[in-house]
Amino acid sequence: MIIWLASYPKSGNTWVRLFLDFLIYSNGDLNINKNYIRLFPLRSDYKGLTDNVDDQNEFAKNCIRAQERINLDNKIKIFKTHNAFWQWNNQKAIFTNQKNTLGVIYIVRDPRNVLTSILNYFHKNNYDEAFEFIKKNRVLGGDDDQNGLPTIIGSWATHYKSWKKFKINYLLIKYENLLNKPYEEFFKITDFLKSTGKFNLEKQKILKSIEACNFKNFSNQENLYGFNGNTDTNRKIKQKFFNLGPNNKWQFLLNEKIQKKIENEFQEEMMEIGYL
Repeated sequence: MIIWLASYPKSGNTWVRLFLDFLIYSNGDLNINKNYIRLFPLRSDYKGLTDNVDDQNEFAKNCIRAQERINLDNKIKIFKTHNAFWQWNNQKAIFTNQKNTLGVIYIVRDPRNVLTSILNYFHKNNYDEAFEFIKKNRVLGGDDDQNGLPTIIGSWATHYKSWKKFKINYLLIKYENLLNKPYEEFFKITDFLKSTGKFNLEKQKILKSIEACNFKNFSNQENLYGFNGNTDTNRKIKQKFFNLGPNNKWQFLLNEKIQKKIENEFQEEMMEIGYL
């Protein structure tokens, strides 16, 4: 069974993954380039299921079959994904189901701050282009995604609302709370894993992991060794993955016009989450 770390791109998923990598799997070695918790899907997940995984329809209709095969070992595993909890083209194809999923940790971030990260990571020319990116339903592919497979993300709003539909073992984590009260928020995650997946997690090791897994450490490692979770294009032009971090504050970066565009477009969701 799978526990998902799910989020819209540039919302803190990598931070939570690295924290759990260090806490559960690393034996005390904080290495941002060792992916103990891996991305789903990988091309290898579709081997023998389809010869054309780059086709969005083939990708979608074989997603459950890939998970069923992964779960044959009857073990609990944690996977990272940026896919929405989609139903593809009104077909029976869906991203996952309760047979294959044990729980979901959904990381959400204020879209006003997502905007700046999208601008940087996807090389948009201005905030208006970045706004169109998060506003419209879309499928990433090619160099948009480090795995090169289709990634059905929808818009910022549809992504958030889609995972809310997974009612069993659903935990919402706000990126801003990870920044402002990390001990409280990371302990929510570890408590969830203890209760849902029966993980044995010691308090002192959790505290050590919270202290070690911070933006400064991640950024320093990227400076020294690069980060294989970045896109090939960004690595070639030396565009960092860990770019602004805590300094990405929309209050100082966005003009009033683009700020209002975001707030008007996502008013319902932002009010529900507590961003407005």
